[in-house]
Amino acid sequence: MSKLETALAEMVRIDSTNPGLAGGPGEGAFAADLAARMERLGMEVDLREVLPGRPNVVGRLRGRGGGRSLMLLGHLDVVGPWGPDAFEPLVRDGRMYGRGAADMKCGFAAALAAVESLVESGARLAGDLLVAGVIDEEWESAGAMALTQRWRADACVLVECTDLDVVSEHGGFAWYEVESRGVEAAGVDPEHGVDGIALLAPVLAGIAALDTRLASRPPAGYGRGSIHASTISGGDQLPVYPARCVLGVERCLIAGETVAQAQAEMEGILAAAAAADVRFAGELRTIVAREPLAQSADEPVVATVVAAAAGKLGHGPVVRGDIAWGDSGLLVEAGIPCVTFGPIGHGEHTADEWVDLASVATTAAVLEATARDFCGGARR
Repeated sequence: MSKLETALAEMVRIDSTNPGLAGGPGEGAFAADLAARMERLGMEVDLREVLPGRPNVVGRLRGRGGGRSLMLLGHLDVVGPWGPDAFEPLVRDGRMYGRGAADMKCGFAAALAAVESLVESGARLAGDLLVAGVIDEEWESAGAMALTQRWRADACVLVECTDLDVVSEHGGFAWYEVESRGVEAAGVDPEHGVDGIALLAPVLAGIAALDTRLASRPPAGYGRGSIHASTISGGDQLPVYPARCVLGVERCLIAGETVAQAQAEMEGILAAAAAADVRFAGELRTIVAREPLAQSADEPVVATVVAAAAGKLGHGPVVRGDIAWGDSGLLVEAGIPCVTFGPIGHGEHTADEWVDLASVATTAAVLEATARDFCGGARR
């Protein structure tokens, strides 16, 4: 294995499952591992707890002054494993398989390889180069929100898998819970029982109808707006009218749509359900909501990454948007321009998660070239 592959394999072996998703151990062990790697590279390291036992980690390669600062960003958490072998990396046909290989420990391996190449060259940038690992991207992005309150940079590159494309904008989302309340009674007592599950039928119909309308609207370049029911839970036993049912809903937003618009749509669906049956008593709760990211492709960091990628790929990269939301949205909202660029990888959140190893090395080279250009004045 190359040094880069070895580093990535070691990272994949660390279980950093987000405890909010699957009751995992959290990001602490992986943050500590990255902190140690950063220290060995001579970076100044800030390891700071955001949630109990769950720290962000930031390493700074201090510049000599007079240049722009650049942050290379990634998230420390992964989704739940598919089995006991999920954290044992497997290399086959130039790909590394394993939970977190693509989403997104490959990004950290590339970022630190870029820093290592800069350090070994003896070059010192004019501006600071930061590598930041944040917790909780797979749930509420508590880490990215905390990061923007403590750290600033002139620009950021989110090193998520993009198939070596440059992603300058992305969609947003809103997660909701709809609670329907019935009246518990024995199944043989229809005079007193009210079916909290069945009362949700107009809500489900409203969601399907809204998705049909969304499908008929002009899409963004990266996909269409959509809505779907995600989870449903209600009832305790067969011979009883259920007193409660909770429906989970996801609304995916594209450029031109807003969280406020999605909220109004859901409120309209609940109002229609109440009009259909006076017994419907529904409560709408917003779990998490994020606006779409609309960012000009003329942003300096976008142009710098495009030029760096073209130099390493031998051709201009694709510049596009992506339907999937990322922590880049929070960086941009905080006034830090952020572009996404990373390796070729697929199967995120599945048992077939993999990353192309050659593209991880290419990403490292592009990140180094980006830092030299954006931060400026690399010299011994």
